[in-house]
Amino acid sequence: MNNRYYQNQGCCNNNNQCNPTYNEAINALNQFSSREPFNNNCNVICKTGPQGEPGSTPIIGVNGNWFINGIDTGLPSRGIQGVAGPQGPAGATGPQGPQGVQGIQGEPGPAGETGPQGPQGIQGIQGEPGPTGATGPQGPVGATGPQGIQGEVGSQGPAGVVANFADFYALMPADNATPVGVGEDVAFPQNGPTSNSTITRLTDNSFSLSEVGTYLVMFQVSVSEPGQLVLTLNGEEIPYSVVGSATGTSQIVETILITTTVATSTLTVRNPAANTTALTITPTAGGNESVSAHLVIVQLT
Repeated sequence: MNNRYYQNQGCCNNNNQCNPTYNEAINALNQFSSREPFNNNCNVICKTGPQGEPGSTPIIGVNGNWFINGIDTGLPSRGIQGVAGPQGPAGATGPQGPQGVQGIQGEPGPAGETGPQGPQGIQGIQGEPGPTGATGPQGPVGATGPQGIQGEVGSQGPAGVVANFADFYALMPADNATPVGVGEDVAFPQNGPTSNSTITRLTDNSFSLSEVGTYLVMFQVSVSEPGQLVLTLNGEEIPYSVVGSATGTSQIVETILITTTVATSTLTVRNPAANTTALTITPTAGGNESVSAHLVIVQLT
C-alpha cells in the first residue's frame, strides 16, 4: 500500500522530500474522510485517496513559451542564453571536396581599360585585287616640260605624186568679143601652165578630163550685167555649181570639187539655159589693161 506521511513539517513519498509546508500538509490531510491520529513522532499516516483526473500536458508554443490547454503561461520553455564559452582551437583542414557543378553565366562586368599597343604582326598574304574604282575627276594641267633634244633626221621619204593640172584663160576684149548668150559657154582660148597629162583642151570653150576621178575646178569671170554661170559635165549642168552676181560690172568666182564617173568627160563654163540675159565679158574693169578670165583644173584622184 502506497502511504503518504508528513514528518517534521514535511511531506515524504517513499522517503523522497516533496517540500510542502506543514500547514499545507495539514490542509491536505483534512480533505480525507478518515485519518488516523498522529503517532509519537508527530507523524500522521494517510490513506491513499481516489485516482485524480489526468492533468494537462504542457506544450511549447511557437514563441518558445509553455502552453497549457492552449493558454500561454508566459513561462519560457528554455533557460536564458548562457555566457559564450571561449574559442576552441582550430580544427585540421579537411580533404578537398569534389568539383561543384558549373554555375550560371554571370552578368558581363564593365569594360576594362585599353591595354598597351601590342607588337607589329607579321605581313599577311596578298589578298585578291578589288574591283576597279570609278574614274576620278580630271586633274589640273601640269606645267609644260622642258624642250626635248633635237631628234635625228629621218630617212628620205618616197617621191610624191605630181598632180595633173591645167590653166586655161582669156584676155578681153580680143577674146569673148561678143556677149555669151543664154545656154552658151564662156571661151578660155589661151593655155596657161599645164602638166600636159589627163586635162586637155577640146575647143576654145570645152575641155577634156580623160580619167575618172575627183577634180578641183576654179574659175573667175568679170561680167557687165547681173547674171549667173554654171559648170556642165558632158553637156549637163551641175546644179550645185551655180554662182552669180546681183549687180553689173562685177566678177563671178567659183571654187568646187567634181567627180567624173566615165572616162574622157567634157567640162564647160556656161550661161545657164534658164536665164534670159546674155552676159558681156568685161573687156576692161577699173583701168586700161585687158581683163583676164581663168579656168583652173587640178586632178586630185
